[in-house]
Amino acid sequence: MSKQDKHYRKTMDALQLELAGLHHGLRRSGKRLVVIFEGRDAAGKGGTIKRITESMDTRGYRIAALGKPDETEATQWYFQRYVAHLPAAGELVLFDRSWYNRAVVEPAMHFCSKDQYEAFLDAVPAFEKLLTDDGIILIKYWLAVDQKEQEQRFAERAENPLKHWKLSPVDLASREKYAEFGKLRDVMIERTHRNHAPWFVVDFNDQKRGRVNLIKHLLQQVPRHNAETPPIKLAKLKGKPKREGVTAKAMWVPDTYAD
Repeated sequence: MSKQDKHYRKTMDALQLELAGLHHGLRRSGKRLVVIFEGRDAAGKGGTIKRITESMDTRGYRIAALGKPDETEATQWYFQRYVAHLPAAGELVLFDRSWYNRAVVEPAMHFCSKDQYEAFLDAVPAFEKLLTDDGIILIKYWLAVDQKEQEQRFAERAENPLKHWKLSPVDLASREKYAEFGKLRDVMIERTHRNHAPWFVVDFNDQKRGRVNLIKHLLQQVPRHNAETPPIKLAKLKGKPKREGVTAKAMWVPDTYAD
């Protein structure tokens, strides 16, 4: 492991403690936190979400990564299926793309009409004001990546069978729309940036640096929380530790792992 990688790992380990403290703070206070991750394909949204949640109690956070709306959802109020994923008291919800699909991806790929696009941009500030007025903490990030770097990541995904699933037909089609995505992004930010729900842009040309900068910023946006929790003292076991004696009715999986 290189010196740079060791420094990144050490930094990320320290941030994991702070993120655990943030999570405990939400559960104690009952506050609700929504974090939106937007950006171009291959910007690093999914990997960043994994780093944020890797040490958290799975019962206290949810990741919302919604696919294409089905026939019923397509007839609903546009925000309806996203509202269903908003947090309850003490919860954190991370949106891997969000209602802002209609601001960039949908108009670029002609998945919505011009009227639907304009109506969305007009409605978002009021919609988000309702959320924040009700006490939800809303943080919105755009992960910025240059086209050259994006192309390198696409090439890596194309060569790696374990990453082929990350290359959808929409992802591939979006490669020809880099400039158009940028124009739509700027309109989105200009029309929906408000004091109650501002946009924050993070440079993600270096994904590790981008993750660290985003997580540090996220920790600063949430009301103070205790980063450290006191150690738990375990009572001494009575008697000798017991083996796990499972009923013979069950079948053991063969041990095929070679040390």
